[in-house]
Parts: sequence; C-alpha cells; structure tokens
Amino acid sequence: MEERRYYHSDEYEERRRLERRRKRREEIKRKKRRRVLINRCIFAASCFAILFGFIFLIKFAVKSISGAVTKNQVEAINEDGVGGNDYELYNLGGGKNTIEVEALPVEEEKEVKTYEAHLTAETVTTGQEIISERSILIDRATGDILMQKGYQDRISPASMTKVLTALVAAEHLTEEQLNDKFTITQDITAYAYQHDCSCVGFANDETVTVRDLLYGTILPSGADAALGLATYIAGSHEEFVNMMNEKLVELGLSSTSHFTNCVGLYDDNHYSSVYDMAIIMEAAIDNDIAREALTAHKYTTSKTFEHPDGIEISNWFLRRIEDKDTGGTVICAKTGFVVQSKNCAVSYGKDTSGNEYIVCTQGSTSSWRCIYDHVAIYKQFEGKVNHGGIATVETDEEMTEEENVE
Repeated sequence: MEERRYYHSDEYEERRRLERRRKRREEIKRKKRRRVLINRCIFAASCFAILFGFIFLIKFAVKSISGAVTKNQVEAINEDGVGGNDYELYNLGGGKNTIEVEALPVEEEKEVKTYEAHLTAETVTTGQEIISERSILIDRATGDILMQKGYQDRISPASMTKVLTALVAAEHLTEEQLNDKFTITQDITAYAYQHDCSCVGFANDETVTVRDLLYGTILPSGADAALGLATYIAGSHEEFVNMMNEKLVELGLSSTSHFTNCVGLYDDNHYSSVYDMAIIMEAAIDNDIAREALTAHKYTTSKTFEHPDGIEISNWFLRRIEDKDTGGTVICAKTGFVVQSKNCAVSYGKDTSGNEYIVCTQGSTSSWRCIYDHVAIYKQFEGKVNHGGIATVETDEEMTEEENVE
C-alpha cells in the first residue's frame, strides 16, 4: 500500500523528471562531441587539401619558370651559334642548379651524290685495236673520261639493263629481306620462254629466296630471276620499270636513257649509252647489296624441292677475265647481247696502284672479244699512265668460243 502511494507521489514524478533531464543533457553532450569530431575531421581534410594544392602550385610555377628560362637559353644559344646541352640556372633559394636540356634533333639533309663524268684535254679516242664500236673509260676518283669512242651514242643496253634492275631492287631491300621467300609464277617462266631469254632455270611454283633472285639476275643474267625480283619489289613488272625510269631521273640520265623492261629485251624505246651505263654501274657499286651480287663469281641457289642441291650459277665475264693481265683486278661486271647491240659489257676494276676505273663497251663481235677489249683498256691505263701500247690479245684459235655470255 505504501509502495503504491510512492509511485504516485510527487517525489517520484520529480525524480523521473530529473532523470529524463539528465539523459537529455548526456544526449546533447554526445551529439556535441560527435559534431566537434566531425568538424575537426573536415578541418583537417581541408588543411591537407589546401597544403597539397599549394605544393602543386609551387612545383608548377617552378617548372614553368625553368622551362621559360631554358627556352630563352636555347634561343640565345641558337642565335649566337654556340652549342651545348647543360645550362646553369639559379633556383629560388639562391642555389646553383644544372638543368640538362635534351638538344632538339636536327634533321640532317641526306647528301645526294652526283654521278657524272666529263671530257678533259687529255681524253683520248679509243683506237682501232679495240673491236667494240663504242667505249668509255672513266677515272672514278676524278670523273675524268680517259678514253672514249661514241660514248654518247644511243645504244640498246641489252642485259646491261640488269645493273639498274639490281640497283633499284637493292635500294628497296634490307639484308633481312634477302632471306624472304618468293614463288616463281607461270607468267614469269612463260615471259622468259616466249622472249628466248637466258634464265637461271627456276621451275613453275618453285619457292626461292630474294637473294637467289638478286644473284640470279646478275650472274647468269636470268630473266626469270629479274622478273621475280621486280614483282617482289613493286608488285608487277610494269610498276618496277616505272621505278627504274624514276631512278634514271634521279641520276640525271632521263634525257638519254629510257627502259621499257627489266631484262634488256630490244625495244625502240629501250635505249641508253655507254656513258649512261657506266654511270649506272658507279651508282650500283656504291650500294652494298647491289655490289654484293655484282662482285660474285659463283653462287649456288637455295635448296628446293625442284632443285635439292640448288642451282650453281656463275658470272662468266669475271671468271674469264680474272686470270688476264689487266694491270689490276676487275671487281664487278655485267654483260649483254642482243642482235641490234652485239656483245657489250660494263665493268669496274682497280689497278695495282689502287686507282679505280669503270669501263663500258658495246658492239663487239663475240663474248670473248668483248672481254679482251676490257683487258686492253684497263691495261693501257694501268696507273693512269698511257704506256703507249695495248695489252697482248690471245690468238684467234683461243677465241673460237662464240657463245654469248649474258
């Protein structure tokens, strides 16, 4: 009874009211503490953000100042013509810093060699001892024409054409690409057969290397190899011939030479001169890949299903002239023959003194006679001194072999 009265008394109500007030105060304090903690976190985050932004701005400003100073330094150096990559700057703290500035790459102009030769007061006319109808001998060091006969006359270059074929191809090849594969097509073998061309002997659908094509173009004067090389480089024979004529423009020979095919077939619009062919040979020996083929005496093509041992090919001009007394060494050569041009050849050699010469002849009566014309011309100018004589020529019995060396 007493207890029931207590819960309904004023004292009990007062205590409950005080308890509720105490709990509200504690709740208010907890909220206040939570709010303070949140505010402090926000403040700290803001401080970090401001500090990071300030550091970024300082770095950006320093970089901009450094870049501007460096640019001014470079411009000043360019104007003064003074080189150098290290420029000394002072930083904001007064310290001395060295900033390395990468020099801007200067695009070097590719030096283009000019190929030309000229007559001099000492140029002599080729004598009657040389059977070839037209000839030229050029001193490679000076560009002097030492000997000539009809050197600017229009001729059919025959298979000497393939020197330009090899040069144009070589300029679009890398050493790695020489190992690429190419499949001989029926169009290629049919073209060679229909025009009675000399060939390496590749079969239809035979897969050979580009190196085989390059060597096959020069050593046996293979039309099948030359057409394959042209197709590999340009996609078609016709497009490759366009590239050949563009090269003639580059060499400054387009007004006196024009080619319609890459193998040397006779055509009224396929012409050159012994001078032009000598210039083309000089450009070719300056190209490592073309020279590689032009200097080879023998070569065996890669082994294939059709030719398990490969095909052995030779540069018969080099092999036949190597034991002749030219007063030096004949290093590169390419022959040619068509009825309209007779036997012709262009070669490059050195005498025992290291003097370099280029010889081109056209209109000889046989492949052997063409070789001996080159022997005589080289020998006469051994050491660039005219000894007043011509090298001894073998007897007619020794020159009975009349096959055309293409």
